[in-house]
Amino acid sequence: MEYHKKTVSDVDVKGKKVLLRCDLNVSLDKAGNIVDDKRIRESLPTIEYLLENGAAVIVCSHLGKPKGQVKPELSLKPVAERMSELMGRDIIFTKDVTGPDAKAKAAALKPGEVMLLENLRFDKGEEADDPAFAKALADMAELFVSDAFGTVHRAHASTVGVPKYLPAVSGFLIQKELTNMGNALEHPKRPLVALLGGSKVSDKIGMIHNMLEKADKVLVGGGMAFTFLKAKGLNVGASLLEEEKIDFARELMEQAPKEDVRFLLPVDVAVSEKFEDSGERKLVDVNAIPDGWMGLDIGDRTIELYKEELKGAGTIIWNGPMGVFEMASFAKGTNEMAKTLAESGAITVVGGGESATAIDLLGLADKMTHISTGGGASLQFFEGRELPGIACLLDKQE
Repeated sequence: MEYHKKTVSDVDVKGKKVLLRCDLNVSLDKAGNIVDDKRIRESLPTIEYLLENGAAVIVCSHLGKPKGQVKPELSLKPVAERMSELMGRDIIFTKDVTGPDAKAKAAALKPGEVMLLENLRFDKGEEADDPAFAKALADMAELFVSDAFGTVHRAHASTVGVPKYLPAVSGFLIQKELTNMGNALEHPKRPLVALLGGSKVSDKIGMIHNMLEKADKVLVGGGMAFTFLKAKGLNVGASLLEEEKIDFARELMEQAPKEDVRFLLPVDVAVSEKFEDSGERKLVDVNAIPDGWMGLDIGDRTIELYKEELKGAGTIIWNGPMGVFEMASFAKGTNEMAKTLAESGAITVVGGGESATAIDLLGLADKMTHISTGGGASLQFFEGRELPGIACLLDKQE
């Protein structure tokens, strides 16, 4: 799936009111303080560009899952305050989403000023893609800029509804996502190696299918590896298993050689009798997993095998951890893969979510070519499926 969409730099924004959809869905602690302001920082280049080019900017975002109810603990007010600190300017904040306060402040907004609407999901019309709610958002502005990649796989009012009423283009963050992931998938420097993990085969079916058509090698780890091992007739003990996906896993393994793809599974795993960090950790070959024991990470021989397979790669796409990396005893596989990517000379594209978290924890983010800001959106992109929040933007030739 290749997109050639207009960006904010392809349109004249001078003197216009611009509705800018950002992903400001930050983590808050129990006291309501922002734990990580990365998402706010990543939204700033587009905001600054719009201001420098004479636009009045109306920023909107969701935060958490209030399910259409006003929940004060999920107000975007702390985000407005942090944004104000980071930008060194006043950020006008609204008491409602499309109500009297938002409308009045939007009407009075002048070029060079920024305002932030209250949490979009305080209105049930957001997740329902209600046309009336989308129109109320659109009525405040003359141009729509989409820059929340983490939400473009969802058909919500602020992603697909507003573009029905306003010309819509992408911001710089979405442009960066589409360029980096699109090039890795459609124009990779070869060999292209896909490193796929995570707990379930069912979550990655589309991606594995697509990678068998695009990649030169597919390396599998994480909980989903056990469904493939079971499909090979091995005993997987108490490991995570999707019984209903065994036939499917077998079909994928049979498809790989027909596509001339090297498809690798773990040769050994780290197992435990308990799903906890304090449980005994034992390394066993995949054909010797004891009954009642569960595989929680790839083993040392697999780590070395995968490192060898990643050597000389031109492009590496990584999506999903190799084990239960949240537990220190079972983080080795994921951590070693992250270090291998960081040290490789390859183009490295990481599909957000847990893989991105693992890389952040190791402080290796700046060693990757690209880390996606959207877990679900990047997965859908790598599956080759259309992203509704991108499809609705203006094409380059329009």
